[in-house]
Amino acid sequence: MSEYIHSNLNALERSATLAINEHSDNLEKQGKHIFRFGFGQSPFPVPEKVVDSLQANAFRKNYLSVEGLPELRQAIANYHQKFDNIDIESEQVLIGPGSKELMFSLQLALKGITILPAPCWVSYSPQAKILNREIIFTQTRYEDNWQLLPYQLTKVINNSRSQPKLLILNYPGNPHGCTFETELLKELANVCRKNKIIVLSDEIYSRIHYQGEHVSIARYYPEGTIISSGLSKWCAAGGWRLGHFSFPKELQYLQNVMASVASETYSCVSTPIQYAGITAYEDESIDDYLFHCRRVLETVGQYCASTLIDAGIKVRMPVGAFYIFPDFQPFEEILNERNICDSKTLCKQLLDDTGVALLPGSDFGREAKELSARLAYVNFNGNETLRKSMELSKESVLTMEHLSESVLDIINGINEIINWIKS
Repeated sequence: MSEYIHSNLNALERSATLAINEHSDNLEKQGKHIFRFGFGQSPFPVPEKVVDSLQANAFRKNYLSVEGLPELRQAIANYHQKFDNIDIESEQVLIGPGSKELMFSLQLALKGITILPAPCWVSYSPQAKILNREIIFTQTRYEDNWQLLPYQLTKVINNSRSQPKLLILNYPGNPHGCTFETELLKELANVCRKNKIIVLSDEIYSRIHYQGEHVSIARYYPEGTIISSGLSKWCAAGGWRLGHFSFPKELQYLQNVMASVASETYSCVSTPIQYAGITAYEDESIDDYLFHCRRVLETVGQYCASTLIDAGIKVRMPVGAFYIFPDFQPFEEILNERNICDSKTLCKQLLDDTGVALLPGSDFGREAKELSARLAYVNFNGNETLRKSMELSKESVLTMEHLSESVLDIINGINEIINWIKS
């Protein structure tokens, strides 16, 4: 009965990140040890005070406003003012069941094309395809730290001048952990302002920039930038499904349309979770929690990247999030001799041979024949690593030796990749 399905959905598959997680579960049930570098879920516990707040508000059962709990919207606005130096008021915040749903609603509401610097998160493009939107991928480069350059954006604009445009930026970035230089953000902001491009700035990893120095493009293009974030990454609460968009006043019309769509779809985000979200954004103890999360992630990320680099694999050092994007091109000849000529075959063979689960670069908008992959370094004991970091003074340098057994699966998995690529 597939003829009853809209033609643009016939080829739609499960989200690559969710699919690799389910596949890893199945392989483990069969008794195989899997090094789970495929699914990007924070390994840390949800902060205790946030969990306590959820429990304390579990009795709340009434629907909330479509836009979200006023106190939570205010807390998020205060956060943007404090950490991003951006003038956001509570009325400009829209709460959703994860930022993913809000992104879909945004692409639903807007006419025109979606511009995606690749590599980019796996769901931006499929969402656009579901909605029959035109997508333009702009291939960024390893040599540029995976940053979109102004001339690349200008080239896209010159080729599609007549259509409204949505540019989606994500930094620190999934799948590579890199971010934008401040001067480059200013230049991109100027191009967007000149051409009236709406920017969706996906800053879901902003609070786990390792040095706590994230800079939003909204500082330089406030009138045209929507900031997307939520609790899933820095608060380790992915399954709670609480995301939010912050709109400039100039895009109030768009916020209103998205709220109307929400009223006919998800209605509102779970009430107890919204109350717990206030604690997440207002409790000062979260800053200490984030310091240790960042320190652990930086230690693990630098180990993964530097070890692969030493083995001859091309990788950029991450500055935030929990991903790296290794390029196995230096081993192209060896891999081709083993009939491995694209990223999907690379990841499938690696998983079959070693139990190491990576996602192919083609899932992130790269050319199929590019031998790249995403590695999410989250398969470690988050509770134990946090405890070990907290036992060490903040002035000390945390090392993999400090984390010891807690990160053994990371160490062994990286070694499996190196041994396999050189075998």
